[in-house]
Amino acid sequence: MADITVTFVDRGRVQADRNFVVDGHSVATASDRDPDHEYETYVVWNLVVETPEMTILWDTGSHPEAADGYWPTPLYEAFAHVDAAEHALPVDLEKAGYSIEEVDAVVMSHLHLDHAGGLHNFVGTDVPVYVHREELPYAYYSANTDEGSIAYLASDFDRDLNWEIVHGDSYHLTDGVELLHLPGHTPGLMGAFIDRPEQPLLVVGDEAYVEANYAGQPMATSLLWNNGAWKESLEQCRDRQRATGADVLLGHDLTVFESLAGTTD
Repeated sequence: MADITVTFVDRGRVQADRNFVVDGHSVATASDRDPDHEYETYVVWNLVVETPEMTILWDTGSHPEAADGYWPTPLYEAFAHVDAAEHALPVDLEKAGYSIEEVDAVVMSHLHLDHAGGLHNFVGTDVPVYVHREELPYAYYSANTDEGSIAYLASDFDRDLNWEIVHGDSYHLTDGVELLHLPGHTPGLMGAFIDRPEQPLLVVGDEAYVEANYAGQPMATSLLWNNGAWKESLEQCRDRQRATGADVLLGHDLTVFESLAGTTD
């Protein structure tokens, strides 16, 4: 078994209506036409995965100017990364004991703006940036047309980056780190199975924003590229968890993140 360590990097807080995260959480009915809405706090995180062969950065978080007009207003109104300015990637990595220069490879779970906003730190370097074959063209299509998803910004990823394309359903990046194709939230969403010596970690990511999603309640339709694919990916994750007993890291669930990271607010 590979000697692998995982460091959890807190990248700040996003606030949003739970109805975006859990479909139909609060809906009007004949007897209750004005239900209460829950405006909740979610987490943005990255990982540093250290192996004998390489130091891997998982995702890059939001651009620090997200609240200052860098994110489109409609999207920021829905998902407000309220403290993005306090969480520039180099600063958060330094707090975790790393630097940008120590990163040997970046793995992008997908290219939404709360995950790809720190890619500018790797522009013009030879650091490989791994992305799934199904994600990159959809991101460019979405960012440069009126179709697709508004959650992609060309300014995040249309840059001089050393792209490494991942094909297929499973890709062994290095000993003990397996990338998993989990389409549904986006066409090329990736998770990972990290075979830590003390306890394996299944990185589900935005396949499930919160525990309710992992239990089978989908996110709002606006957050799903393909509902059928999402269900199949969810079963793949559950099967892997049952077979391995792995800890499960969800996309934006603050309680789960703090439990796995060993921190509290």
